Amino acid sequence: MSSTLIKNARVVNEGKVIEADVRIVGQKIETVENDISAKQADQVIDAKGSYLLPGMIDDQVHFREPGLTHKGSIATESRAAVAGGITSYMEMPNVSPATTTIEALEKKYAIAAQKSLANYSFYLGATEDNLEQIKRLDPTRHCGVKVFMGASTGDLLVEHPQALDSIFRESPVLIVTHCESGPVISQNREALLKTKSELTIADHPRLRDANACFASSSHAVDLAKKYQSQLHVLHITTEKELSLFESGPIQNKHITAEACIHHLWFSNQDYAQLGNLIKCNPAIKYPSDRDALIQALHNNQIDIIATDHAPHTLEEKQVPYEQAPAGLPLVQHALLTLLDHVAKGRLSITQVVEKTAHNPAIRYAINDRGYIKEGYFADLVLVDEHSPTIVTHENSLYHCGWTPFAGYQFSSKIKSTWVNGQQVFDGERLTASSVPAMAMTFDR
Repeated sequence: MSSTLIKNARVVNEGKVIEADVRIVGQKIETVENDISAKQADQVIDAKGSYLLPGMIDDQVHFREPGLTHKGSIATESRAAVAGGITSYMEMPNVSPATTTIEALEKKYAIAAQKSLANYSFYLGATEDNLEQIKRLDPTRHCGVKVFMGASTGDLLVEHPQALDSIFRESPVLIVTHCESGPVISQNREALLKTKSELTIADHPRLRDANACFASSSHAVDLAKKYQSQLHVLHITTEKELSLFESGPIQNKHITAEACIHHLWFSNQDYAQLGNLIKCNPAIKYPSDRDALIQALHNNQIDIIATDHAPHTLEEKQVPYEQAPAGLPLVQHALLTLLDHVAKGRLSITQVVEKTAHNPAIRYAINDRGYIKEGYFADLVLVDEHSPTIVTHENSLYHCGWTPFAGYQFSSKIKSTWVNGQQVFDGERLTASSVPAMAMTFDR
């Protein structure tokens, strides 16, 4: 088996930063020590001055395959992900047709086995009548079941109380939820249209406001408490919702919460410049909400940071507000935004690793990933905090061809990414000689 030695790295792991060498043999980390001889490796990389992090595990992406591949695919978006230091992802069911059966779920695994550069798992989508499919999920293979509680279209909207009770009572896997209340959104729309003839992007955080989020997320939390369900509430956006979640170590919780990259970065003040490009659901809200989310990362009310990467074409975005689809591409630049938060003193580098690697590994009980430990898979990212990255549409790898960060200069640079011991990105270009990715497995 080939071997790689990463020397003199500032290894970030389990709340500490230590200078160490890391030797990779085959797919796994063999040794983490202070001084490993360069003679013990086929390839030696001097990482002096750079951070070595466990690769980000993104528990919420939309890679658009099957059926929506004009926006993105498992192949294209996983390549953008590894260029951004994301080495594993969990992909959502709202494709075409929606992933609501075990058969459809397994077809996505088959595509990823051939085309994905990052490790993968896929959610089954809950409907009001597919409980038997949910009960067939394999806790060791399938990451979870996605429930759209009150804000979706088509079959992936679950509102009926009996259906929700059954899912929360019977699911053999983690339940993840999109929480916005349809009735509250409708009431907000009616009230807004009494004051104006049509809505604009500036109305988005008013339409999908804190009350709409809280009404739904509090319902999900109540159900999880009633049935002692394993619940993970996705993309929290409001200060109001934080009261639903307890502080403390993730190991002790059966109800956890997540914040997403764009809700930690943008606010309603950015709509004037970026417009529909940052239209997403739940909506990007106010500076006070953004600040509260960052504080909640510090006090461990929010346990995980993810992307909710959701590409659409520029043509699809350049229509009137109400017709524009919700979502934006993020995987290539997610870790860079967090490193900017570190540079500005809002987060520490150990917190970034905890929320993007350690905690996803704990919450999903992922086997042998999320840490820089001997015997673990070598999913690693080398970061230079002193080399800037200038973002353009042209140097973004998303199939949709654009990024909301165009023109911005991040303070750090992704220097290299490894997936299962194989270098897949060298800081400038994709370098994978084969598809190194694997389906994640879970110890539960």
